Amino acid sequence: MKKGIHPENYRPVVFKDLSDDSLVITKSTVNTRETITVDGVEYPLYKVEISSSSHPFYTGKMKLVDTAGRVDKFMSRYKNHRPAAQV
Repeated sequence: MKKGIHPENYRPVVFKDLSDDSLVITKSTVNTRETITVDGVEYPLYKVEISSSSHPFYTGKMKLVDTAGRVDKFMSRYKNHRPAAQV
């Protein structure tokens, strides 16, 4: 393994899944601006839209996750669209 190419600043970070509010504490070098207190200890907080606790592949449940409003934008854009006539 090459020396000097790996970061040295690993620290415990909380990853919060925004779709089901689950928390995972793991070591990471990710830069964060927010913090969260878990069991009396303050950790840096990194928010993710989907994780293994909410992803359909891991949960076995199909669930629509739309935090950016993409589905609403699509529906409003194509609500008056009619399908092409079939011959």
